[in-house]
Amino acid sequence: MMSSNHIAIPTIVVAGATSGVGKSSVAMAVMHSLKKKSYKVQPFKVGPDFIDPSYHTFVTGRQSRNLDIWMMRKRGVLNCFYESCHDADVAVVEGVMGYFDGISGRHDYGSTAHIAKILDAKVILVIDAAKAARSLAAIAMGFIKFSKTLKIHGIILNKVGSSKHEAILRQAFADKVNVPIIGMIRRNSEITMPERKLGLTPAVELDKSKKNEILLAARYIAEQIDLEKIMDLMHKPRHSELGPPAVLRKKDGPNVAVALDQSFNFYYADNLDALRKEGINLIFFSPIQDVCLPPDISGIILGGGFPEILANQLSKNQSMKSSVLEAAQTGTPVYAECGGLMYLSRSIVEEGREKINRGYPKSRMVGLIDVDTIMTGRLTLGYTMAECESPPFKKMLNLRGHEFHYSKIENVQCDAKFAYKMLRGNGVDGQRDGFRVYDCLASYMHLHFSDTRLSQRLAKAFRKFRK
Repeated sequence: MMSSNHIAIPTIVVAGATSGVGKSSVAMAVMHSLKKKSYKVQPFKVGPDFIDPSYHTFVTGRQSRNLDIWMMRKRGVLNCFYESCHDADVAVVEGVMGYFDGISGRHDYGSTAHIAKILDAKVILVIDAAKAARSLAAIAMGFIKFSKTLKIHGIILNKVGSSKHEAILRQAFADKVNVPIIGMIRRNSEITMPERKLGLTPAVELDKSKKNEILLAARYIAEQIDLEKIMDLMHKPRHSELGPPAVLRKKDGPNVAVALDQSFNFYYADNLDALRKEGINLIFFSPIQDVCLPPDISGIILGGGFPEILANQLSKNQSMKSSVLEAAQTGTPVYAECGGLMYLSRSIVEEGREKINRGYPKSRMVGLIDVDTIMTGRLTLGYTMAECESPPFKKMLNLRGHEFHYSKIENVQCDAKFAYKMLRGNGVDGQRDGFRVYDCLASYMHLHFSDTRLSQRLAKAFRKFRK
């Protein structure tokens, strides 16, 4: 039952027929357009993505949040959505992969469609029109009729080649498809997004000119979208329960240093907020530019990112590496994920395993963990599940996360200690993940702190060290 202070907020999901159809660009264009109309736009991203949300945040001025059913479960997704939308006018959710693509081919679990159903959202489907015409109507009809419970409210055709191409498309859809076309976006080779092997380049790495290009792309696409039809969808709000935002605790807890720069920027905003709710004071620092860790800290967090891109600069900052190593060796709790694990290893080697054995130059890292990181060019990507019986999280069953990286760990010592037994996913060696050295936990697996035990136990470790 909704109480009187609960409000309804219109929610739009920008889904793709497949990956690579341009849904990120379209989602940002919709966000940008609505913001220009003076709407407070709360952005979201379906799935375990760190990069796309950084663009949403840049475009809207509001912190984008992830909605991932695997890691957060339904309650976590709804709690995140409700809290984030408290003072927003509209929510815009960018999907992941194809609309129905989830964990299995048998059901929608983990897909954009699954999240759209949970949120009772209005769905806009983006289809790449570059290499077809009337056939696209058949594709659209397939998506519309595939599910009896999930309705598509509008279609955007991207990469339309010409006026003639557009006319044929409109004829085909008018004849067969009863869902309106709300956008015909012309192909334009000058409109591009900065990309890297895992997707877009994180927004934190972009200079002012690149960020201006993002806004220009958003404006270009927005001009070819029927905003009035989108606003019509907004005027039919779902019935949802939006409670007041969570109250952050008074900052009377320990100081924790969090790496944040061009190399380390893969953080879920919810995770940082969860630690703040536990009274943790987060102090950001740069392993690239700063000479040492911040003073008076009771913990270190090293998130994911692309340490291999600026490995030479990280390697040259000897004073910072020494500062991190000394802190860890004297018992400071350290929590590291993926890029953080790579930074704590002995070295990052770009060209492959053979160069270690032949003595080729490599970028020296902190050396806390007695292993080497090898860049392989092969993607490890997927959801993970593990059992944990080690501090700081202690005993936890069915711990859910995800992994995505282009590296592997080599030269692991036979007596190495691990925190995680992998039930799903690869981890370090297919069976284990989460190196334990001193009071440090460093893993390939990324976790989401929607399971409040994670933030509570990590905060407890930081408070214990301060005492």
